[in-house]
Amino acid sequence: MLIDSAKIYVKAGDGGNGAITWHREKYVSAGGPDGGDGGKGGNIIFVGDNGKSTLLDFRYQNKYIAESGGKGDGNKRRGKSGDDLTIVVPCGTIIKDTDTDKVLVDITEPGQEFVALLGGKGGKGNSHFATPSRQAPNFAENGRPGEEANLVLELKLIAEVGLVGFPSVGKSTILSMVSSAKPKIAEYHFTTLEPNLGMVQIGMDQDFILADIPGLIEGAHDGLGLGINFLKHIERTKFIIHVLDVAGVEGRDPIKDFDIINNELAAFNPFLADKQQVVAANKMDLTGAEENFERVKVELESRGYDVFPISAVTGEGLKELMYYTYSKVVAIPDVVFTAPIDNDMVIYTMNDREKPFTVTKVEDAYVITGKWMLKLFGTINLSDSESLQYFQRVMKSKGVIDSLIAKGCTDGDTVRIADFEFDFVE
Repeated sequence: MLIDSAKIYVKAGDGGNGAITWHREKYVSAGGPDGGDGGKGGNIIFVGDNGKSTLLDFRYQNKYIAESGGKGDGNKRRGKSGDDLTIVVPCGTIIKDTDTDKVLVDITEPGQEFVALLGGKGGKGNSHFATPSRQAPNFAENGRPGEEANLVLELKLIAEVGLVGFPSVGKSTILSMVSSAKPKIAEYHFTTLEPNLGMVQIGMDQDFILADIPGLIEGAHDGLGLGINFLKHIERTKFIIHVLDVAGVEGRDPIKDFDIINNELAAFNPFLADKQQVVAANKMDLTGAEENFERVKVELESRGYDVFPISAVTGEGLKELMYYTYSKVVAIPDVVFTAPIDNDMVIYTMNDREKPFTVTKVEDAYVITGKWMLKLFGTINLSDSESLQYFQRVMKSKGVIDSLIAKGCTDGDTVRIADFEFDFVE
């Protein structure tokens, strides 16, 4: 079973809270503040693994939360940092942010790591807030929350060669004859509901991975049939074996079929139209195939394609076709995959999402929103006046106060952050 798409929720660990403690030692009657910082929360890290071939695991577990940092302690001892959470995905996995549909990373190599979300910073202990005028600060920072996101994982097979063609032209049979793969084979449309992979062994240390891409139909690029689910798996291949029913068993014209499939590939992603192809004229063992083959050979060779007569059932011509295919695989450079051509698609980080804060007027209140603002607000002890004074200084230094004034906020107006409201004082 090939699970090629999954939605998951991921959250990096929260930072630990800073400590409020005082130095205590024999013969020292009034030791100063010595609260240590909280530990950093664990990151969310994705890593590629060739040993995995599906996203099935993510169907049963779709929530991943890294360990939070420990609390600070006395004597300026820092809390333990939370362990990173490593999520293993198959090579060929693209990770997108659900909110923006932007690509975060394309995991293509085994061992490739991507730090998707950063753990929250530990809060500062009260030892950081001592000043000549405030020698006994009775507050500390809370740890900052870790980043969180809803992500989409999409798996695109990394096969060097793809078998394409209409349903029932014999792709699954070819795969079963030239590799150890055992796909389901039957004489009805869409018997293959997921791509199958097989290793084709040519000689010692000479092999390639062959993917049976399920049957395509006209209109596949618009989602007809199971079109887009199938088309996206062809993007990573180096080379295409285009399988035709040269006997015309279902009354279709093999040359017309050839043009329809290639049009679908180009319509889905113009990059696919440039991939090299060889034509496998299948079902040569059936009546009428020989006459059709000559017509197909003349027409497609005139367009620059090599055409191989084969019979997937008897094995005729398969050896020659596989040797030819291997020679192409070793000659063609590796595919550098960038997803379907999209001038707006860029690799970006989660921090690109929004501004640090935004001020808006909602009815009779000025509302401050933004990820940075919520993180800062979460570090404040609202029951401690010194902590609130520290918060106000940060608001002023970061331009929040100026933004409120620019929006028309004056003394006595209501300012709201999350569920907390306070009166503005310039």
